[in-house]
This record gives sequence, structure tokens and C-alpha cells, in this order.
Amino acid sequence: MTPQGRSIELFFHDGDPDGMTTATIPFQWTGHVLVTNRTQVFDALKEPEASQPGIYFLVGETENGLTLYVGETDEIRARINQHIKDASKDWWERAIFVTAQGEPLNKAHARYLESRIYGLASRISKVALANNKAPTESPLSKAALAHMEDFLRNLRLVLPALRFDFLTEQTKPKVPVAKADDEPETVYFVLSSKGVTARARQEGGDFVVEEGSGARSKWVGSTTKDSTYGRLYESLVAQGVIGEKDGARQFLKSYAFNSVSAAASVVTGRPAAGPSAWLLESDQTKKYGDYEVEKASQTEEEAAI
Repeated sequence: MTPQGRSIELFFHDGDPDGMTTATIPFQWTGHVLVTNRTQVFDALKEPEASQPGIYFLVGETENGLTLYVGETDEIRARINQHIKDASKDWWERAIFVTAQGEPLNKAHARYLESRIYGLASRISKVALANNKAPTESPLSKAALAHMEDFLRNLRLVLPALRFDFLTEQTKPKVPVAKADDEPETVYFVLSSKGVTARARQEGGDFVVEEGSGARSKWVGSTTKDSTYGRLYESLVAQGVIGEKDGARQFLKSYAFNSVSAAASVVTGRPAAGPSAWLLESDQTKKYGDYEVEKASQTEEEAAI
């Protein structure tokens, strides 16, 4: 089934995309997301949503790297003020308030969402979690459960638009999801370098390196581990996406990259140009770049008809 488009409305309170921002999905979701820097938090607490019950996130850097605290409360304003006074929470730099327009989230809703979000963030492992213990999930009726799962699906759509990806699942099933008859066939690519062989597939806007693909035993690029791709390599090792199996380092889970060069660099352990590194599996005389040229020509021909 072809994915349906969605529209997210972002409002920059000061006209600054790095400042206080509200995100909603008009006509399709009752949720309301407000993001604020710590330097603007008192302005954010004056917003009407801050007087409502809901869930909230505190985000910042600690010795454990990017760190997240997940909480729920009957009144966001009062709880955030408590955290501001708490010296043990002096690490956070951004806060996210999640409430509902119209009928507000009740205590059971908020506790359910808090627990589900904590569990997802823990499993996805892109951030360290600052909660002292895992939140307890509230029991809900079947109707309320379905409503909150839908609420969560929309929240997971909105957060990446605000540049928070801690709930974005980038590991993929080993086999691509079955496509409808009118959808194009999955295209596969391969890469071999220094005894490492990997296989990847194009899936929508993702470039998915498949489970079982090889990876360099360590980052060996002349740029340091602090480079963008070096950090990504180390992050995937830390998340358990890349690890040891059968005496070799490989992808233990299929992983969706947002660029072919990122995928090639992680596989080879050094910066690599994806368009020249990946070869079309069905015709390995063709590079990914050649495949792109053919697709561009095809698009031009179709536009001329």
C-alpha cells in the first residue's frame, strides 16, 4: 500500500526555528507539542498548554552523551518548575511539552504514554535515559488503548520534524515489507571492500543495509571518531546494530540510513562516496551513481510524454 501524505504545522513563536516552537497536525490529531530551550522555558511556561496535564521530555548532554528524561504530570508548569529547582537535573537544555487540545489527557493516559515512550526510547537506544526506574504502565480500556496508540503514532511522526529522533526506529525487518502490485520492485546494491561485503536495498527514502552484511572491525578513517560518520559508526556499535557474530563484525539488524554515503562509510569504516561505492546487484558493472543517471533520464522521458 502506498503511504499516505501527512501535513505537520510548525509555528515558530519568535520567527526563529531554533527558538520556542509549536507543532500540530491540523484536523488529524488532538496532540499539541511545544519545544523550548532552557533559556526560554519561563516564556514557555506562560503558554496555556503549560497549565494542562500531559507528558514532557527533558533533553541535554551528560557524560553518557545525549540524555533524555521522560515524565508525566497533572500540570506541566508546576512539574517543570520543580525540575528547575532540582540540582540533579541541571543537565537539560531543551524541554518538550506534550498535551492534548480539546479533551485533555487524563492521568491514566499520561502514565501509559510515559511508560510506552520510555520503553521505545530504551529499545531504540539513541539516547541515555535519566529516569531512575522504568515508569509503570497504566491499564486502559481497549478503546482508550487504541486512542493512545494512535496518539503515540502521531507523536512519533511529529518529533523528527522538530529534530528529535529518539523515537525513530531505523532498524528494519530483514526482508522488505510486501509491496502492492503497482509498486516498483525492490532494488538491491552490494559493496565489497577490504574483505567486507554488504548488501543494501532502496526502500522509499531509506537506504537499508541488510542484516548479515559485513562491517569494518573498527573506524579506520583518517578523520577521527568525532566526525559525523565516525560518530554514527560508534553509535551503531553501542546500540547493538553492529556487533560480532561468527567471528566477524557485521550488521546484527537491518538499518535504514538516510544517505548512500553514510551507509558506505559505516560499512567500510572510513569516509566513502556512496554513489561510487555501491554497485547494482543485478548488474555489477553499474554503480549507484549510474543507476541514478538512468533514473534521471527515465524521469525526463516520462515528463516529455
